Amino acid sequence: MANQTSSQAHSLQKIGIITKSNIGERKSDLKKIVAMLKKFKKEVLLDVNSAPVLGVKNGHRKTELLQVCDLVLTLGGDGTLLRAARCTANKPTLILGVNFGNLGFLTESIPEKLEQDLKKLFEGHYYIDERFLLRINHYRNGQRINTFLALNDAVINQGAFARLIEMQVEINKQRMVTFKADGLIVSSPTGSTGHALSAGGPIVHPSLPAFILTPICPATLSVRPIVIPNDREIKITLTTQRKENQNVGLTLDGQKTIPLQYGDEIKIRQSKRKFLLIRLKGGSSYYRMLRSKLHWGEHHGD
Repeated sequence: MANQTSSQAHSLQKIGIITKSNIGERKSDLKKIVAMLKKFKKEVLLDVNSAPVLGVKNGHRKTELLQVCDLVLTLGGDGTLLRAARCTANKPTLILGVNFGNLGFLTESIPEKLEQDLKKLFEGHYYIDERFLLRINHYRNGQRINTFLALNDAVINQGAFARLIEMQVEINKQRMVTFKADGLIVSSPTGSTGHALSAGGPIVHPSLPAFILTPICPATLSVRPIVIPNDREIKITLTTQRKENQNVGLTLDGQKTIPLQYGDEIKIRQSKRKFLLIRLKGGSSYYRMLRSKLHWGEHHGD
């Protein structure tokens, strides 16, 4: 998390913009941000959501922007940033999250402060907050049929059915536990303040190299959340037999769901790819963010 030099900041010439899908509602903000970047003499590449809003013919896919740009601005909430994270390329790209949403745990700037924040950034007054990604591989009948990235979490859960899901969990090929529950959340420290927190998991500082396994409403109270080192591989085998209309799914970052079947295996490890968030010098600290977003220490009346 070292501060960057002016020369490193000056190398940030090609800037990508990734937006939420309904960015048309914030067209004036989008136009201002593009104008700001051009004022700083930067080349601007727009994604497929924002290009039509500004009448630009060639919008770029997220994967392409993350491959070719020096810096990408995400305009939206944490959801927009999470979608970008799952498209992370082999070449790590710097990300500045601009909060157009509500909560914004991961974003660093807001539209009202963006011009002064960009000035700081291009003068080198920033550091890199490196987050690791989950690599999730989905196997059926011994064959890998899907592979995904996630920044926050991978969740095995079900729809509106009351029956519990039975799962077997192994760590580095050693059996850990077989249990029944409404589901299981495997999260990174980044995701510890998301779905896992709602399910009773711990808050884990994002710099710690750890996975958090949080069962959702387990049938046995002795099955509790556990934190393990992130150099391990987690294997989850679905041992529940279900009828076709009683689906179990694997949900990535709360956004993308893949149907699972009896006997499917999910293997989760740390990805070799990194997600590099920009943090501005003098900006909000992690603990201040927790106080602000989670209202730590506040007294609530009846």
